[in-house]
Amino acid sequence: MEVSTQITALMMTRVCDAAALDAVFRDARISVLCLGPGMGVDRAIKLLKPALCEDAPVRRPALLDADALTALASDAALFDMLHVNCVLTPHAGEFARLFPDLSAGAESGEANARVESVCHAARRAGCTVLLKGADTIIAASDGSCARHAARGDHAAPWLATAGAGDVLAGFIAGLMARGFAPMEAAQTGVWLHAACGRHIGPGLIAEDLPEALPSVLTALGL
Repeated sequence: MEVSTQITALMMTRVCDAAALDAVFRDARISVLCLGPGMGVDRAIKLLKPALCEDAPVRRPALLDADALTALASDAALFDMLHVNCVLTPHAGEFARLFPDLSAGAESGEANARVESVCHAARRAGCTVLLKGADTIIAASDGSCARHAARGDHAAPWLATAGAGDVLAGFIAGLMARGFAPMEAAQTGVWLHAACGRHIGPGLIAEDLPEALPSVLTALGL
């Protein structure tokens, strides 16, 4: 509510509980779900069940971040409901909660070990897993994998700020809403996110990133 009172350019529907989310599913125009940021773990648990349920009217693509990842880690039944059109976007701590036996490799400074850990995680989850960091690793359940190295001339250390990961989640979900496959959306979203960070430079806050996106797209000729 605190956010919605300050945003006038977006149309919103309040989703308080699982029943309200079921009602949202009747609207075919809603093509993707982005769940987690700012939800709270208890609320995330309640909303993930209808969002991931096989009996939902349409099993929509879903990006799960932040509190939704903590909810998954706390409930094996929810984790088992993940499907191929889901994208998980954990940072190192969230990855360790979701995949404790793979965390050592994921936190390793060795690139091959990190790639192997994320690939294992994606196969286990049955969906796309994106491990955030200066070297972002993205893996799909079919074994495909990509690495985005934001280092050297491509570094954007200013992205290590509160809320930047939530914006990345929004970028990827927006691409999925435009018809990108989960793996393609994750790769493209990470690249655009870093490009926006470099465009803004030192001192950026999360709210700056969406504002920079039109300039980045224009520079690409899009």
